[in-house]
Amino acid sequence: MKVGIDSRLSLLLTLVALAIGAAILAPAIPQDPAYHQFADRRAHLGVPNFWNVMTNLPFLCVGLAGIGTLYRGTPAIVPELRAGYLTFFIGIALIGPGSAYYHAAPGNATLVWDRLPMTLAFMALLSIIVAEYISVSAGRNLLWPMVLAGIASVVYWQVTEARGQGDLRPYGLVQFLPMGLIPLILLMFRSSFSGVGYFWAMLAAYAVAKLAELLDEPVFRALHLLSGHALKHLLAAFGAYCFLLAIRRRHILKAER
Repeated sequence: MKVGIDSRLSLLLTLVALAIGAAILAPAIPQDPAYHQFADRRAHLGVPNFWNVMTNLPFLCVGLAGIGTLYRGTPAIVPELRAGYLTFFIGIALIGPGSAYYHAAPGNATLVWDRLPMTLAFMALLSIIVAEYISVSAGRNLLWPMVLAGIASVVYWQVTEARGQGDLRPYGLVQFLPMGLIPLILLMFRSSFSGVGYFWAMLAAYAVAKLAELLDEPVFRALHLLSGHALKHLLAAFGAYCFLLAIRRRHILKAER
């Protein structure tokens, strides 16, 4: 029996409610100080942690290229959500200097500027996927509340860390819930655009990037030049580039819902 759209939406909303409920019931998650101890701490040209800093440049390049495409090109986007695409690429562009600033002097104070632009990208991306696959009006209405929620999650973490009771639970939801929901949306709904493969490539790049982050030191020992964390930056930026390729190359399959 074919699952109706109401059932599919109910499933997504149930998963969101369960994720939020689990986060509320879970104990607070402080920032692990060991997170700032990266495998590759080499300095070059007077730049500390050189490769972890410099591998953020692709984020800036992809973000600026995306902004340029939105203003000077003919991107295949949902016109009503142009602000969402712009927010996504602004977030990607700001990850470059934000993450570079953090890696030049790793610590909780600088990590804020790494995480803030990431929340812009995560939240804007989810609203775009909702608009393209489920409902244009829903994606448009969700954009700014979700962006504000993303920013608030980082501010909340910073405030709680300053009080000695750090709590990453809201930020964890902002980062990982979209990456769990987006594959389900791609599988259960159809877009009016071609090129769904670009989104799957983006998700795959993100998944491999997270794996590289977890294997920071083993990757560094194996490659010698780049650590797992530096490789994570390149893979994540490639994922954003896949999204840029999508809006440049895809086409409309059917009339907008």
